Amino acid sequence: MTVRVGVVGTGVMGADHVRTLTGGVAGARVVAVSDADQGRGRAVAAEAGDEVVFHADPVDLIGDAGVDAVVVASPDHTHEALATACVEAGKPVLCEKPLAATAADCLRIVAHEVAKGRRLVQAGYMRRFDPSYVDMKRALDAGSIGDPVLVHCVHRNARALHFFTPEMPFTSAAVHEFDVVRWLLSSEIVRVTVHRTRSSSRAAARLADPRLLVLETAAGVTVDVEVFVNAQYGYDVRCELVGELGTVSLALPSTTVVRAGGAEGVAVHADFRTRFAEAYRLQLQAWVDAAARGEACGPSAWDGYAATAVAEACLRAQEDGTPVEVELADKPALYGT
Repeated sequence: MTVRVGVVGTGVMGADHVRTLTGGVAGARVVAVSDADQGRGRAVAAEAGDEVVFHADPVDLIGDAGVDAVVVASPDHTHEALATACVEAGKPVLCEKPLAATAADCLRIVAHEVAKGRRLVQAGYMRRFDPSYVDMKRALDAGSIGDPVLVHCVHRNARALHFFTPEMPFTSAAVHEFDVVRWLLSSEIVRVTVHRTRSSSRAAARLADPRLLVLETAAGVTVDVEVFVNAQYGYDVRCELVGELGTVSLALPSTTVVRAGGAEGVAVHADFRTRFAEAYRLQLQAWVDAAARGEACGPSAWDGYAATAVAEACLRAQEDGTPVEVELADKPALYGT
C-alpha cells in the first residue's frame, strides 16, 4: 500500500519533510501541500511533482479524500487546531513539536483522541529514532549497565535565531531532552530545578543563556541538562546514562577526521537538520509504515503533553530557582501504563 501524504507547512521543516518523503521513504507519496505563503507552497508542490495539489486552506488538505495521512509542520500556534482536525477526520498525523502551545492545549488533543478511541497522533520527537539513542536504550533495557542512577545531557546551538523568546530554551530546545529522557528511562519527570548561570556575552539581552536544569524522575533518577543556545561553535547534543554497573554514551555522529599541520580535528554540525537527518528519515519511515498498517507508533499525544508539562514547570522554576513539581493529569488507558 502506498500512503498518500499531505504536508501542511512548507518552511524549513516542512520542505525538508516533503523532500524526504519523496526521495527517502518507501511506501509514501506526497500528494498535497498547504502553506499560508502561497508562493512558497506552490513552489514546494511543483518541486515534489506535477500531480501534487496545493491547498491554500490546510483544513481543505486534511479533508481531501485523496490524502491518507498528514504531516503538520506549520507554525507552532497552529498545531492544536490542525492535529485536532486530523483526529476528527480519522487521519494519522505526524505533528512537529510542540504538539500545542500549552499543556492544557495538548490535553484537549488527548481528549479528542481518547473520544475517537484510537491513536492517530504522533508527536515529532525524532530523537527516539536516532540510531545512537536507540542503541543507548537497548543497552539500558538489556541491563548492560545495571539500574540507572544519573543522566547527563547537553543541548547546544550555535546561535539563537532572532525570534527566539526567553521561553524557547525550555519549550523549543530542552523539550527534546525532556522527551528522550522519559523514553530512555521509562519514567516520568516529577520535579525540576532551573539554575541561572553567568550569561554569555554572545546571548541577546532578553535571554539568560546558558541554563542548567536538574530533573528528577518518578524512579528517583537525577538528570542534569545544560541548555546553551548561543554556543557559537556549532550544534552539539550529548547524553550519558550512568548505571550501577557502567555507563553508555551517545556516539558522535559519523563525520570526517582531518589530520594536518600536527593536529587532528572533526567537523561540528551547523544545526539540527544535518545532525538528525537520518533520525528524521527513520521517523517518517516508521510513521508511514504504521499508517499503512492502520496502527500508530512513536511518541504519542500523551508524550507531547508530558514534555510540554515539564517545559512549563521549568518556566515556573526559573523564577526563583526552587524545585517545582511537574503535575500531570491521569494517563488514559489508550496510552498504556
